[in-house]
Amino acid sequence: MNLQGEGPGTGAMLRHVDNDPRRWVMLAVISLAMLLSLTSWMTATAIGPELQLRWSLSSSQLGWLTTIVQLGFVAGTALGAILNLADILPSRGYFALSALLAAASNALLLSTDDFLEALPARFFTGFFLAGVYPPGMKMVSTWFQSARGLAIGTVVGALTVGKATPYLLKAAGGTDTAIVIIGGSTAGLLASILVASAYRDGPYPFPSRPFEWSRVGKLLGHRKTMLATGGYLGHMWELYAMWTWISAFLFAAAAGVVSDTVIDLVVFGTIGAGALGCVWGGAAADRIGRHRVVNLAMAISGGCCLMAGMVFQAPFSFLVILTWIWGFFVVADSAQFSALVTEVAPQDSVGTALMLQTSLGFLLTMVTIQAVPAVVSVLGWQWAFAFLALGPACGICSILLLERS
Repeated sequence: MNLQGEGPGTGAMLRHVDNDPRRWVMLAVISLAMLLSLTSWMTATAIGPELQLRWSLSSSQLGWLTTIVQLGFVAGTALGAILNLADILPSRGYFALSALLAAASNALLLSTDDFLEALPARFFTGFFLAGVYPPGMKMVSTWFQSARGLAIGTVVGALTVGKATPYLLKAAGGTDTAIVIIGGSTAGLLASILVASAYRDGPYPFPSRPFEWSRVGKLLGHRKTMLATGGYLGHMWELYAMWTWISAFLFAAAAGVVSDTVIDLVVFGTIGAGALGCVWGGAAADRIGRHRVVNLAMAISGGCCLMAGMVFQAPFSFLVILTWIWGFFVVADSAQFSALVTEVAPQDSVGTALMLQTSLGFLLTMVTIQAVPAVVSVLGWQWAFAFLALGPACGICSILLLERS
């Protein structure tokens, strides 16, 4: 199975393959479960300003409330890759149990009294979400072949809305941080129940193989898998640093101009716009090819990294327009890197390949999330995001090499 979506002919020839009417129901189930479970990812990030005041946190400590989730996710995906969990465990059970445990870990924030107590809760939230994100990509791929880009794009779009939801909960709840935390954990519980009761594997399952210690090593030496992962790394260099610090950027640019609630809603719109971007990216990739779509998205989002500084002192409406465009394209390509890996990786190692890709990507995000405050201390918030453009530039180069191979 090597449907790389190189052009319109590919989708046209194979569209008749995806003829099981249940695929749309399963896509809805997986997408909704992904949205609900990922709501807990950025709960502490959304209520970060309140926690900063309550616990007297520095900017670096505030960044760690997000970075530690990334670290937990990296640990979870690395363990899953080494043990081949996504290729040897039933996806439904793996997803459902992981969503439940992530929700429970997020709920621990309700009983934390300081920064050091919050870190383990956030770490295990990310650790258990590693059993949701990559397996979900594999699960939807068992139902779609010719329209796989659209399907995975829809799932990642739902995931993006889930990550934006804490800002919506915060805008509704004001300064009550418990509403955001309880909302995230309740959503994760519902996701677990939904997948356990409603999901079934599709008609195009990936072959299962016994556990192999060498599976990760083989993938590291597989040129096409690594080039697809290289593009993903360029994308991830930018993505989570932007999501983590866009709120602080807007507060710095619009202090005293608009209310905190307005800024929270703008941040929700910025991250939430990515859901539309993911669906657009999936549909476009199935028509014109994944390589073109990911390079276009990275070129535009990289340009926004530079434009952010240019409009920093412009009227707030200009910032809103830019950040929403940026939010649309910064994640529009994310699903297509996953789709590329499902197509170019050895078919008995797709789950492990997705685990490896996401593990390396989220490990990189820890660097850029922590780098932004350091850049701010030198250049200020106006040019804090400019260095993020390096990621998309390198990602484009990697995908061009993949296209040529």
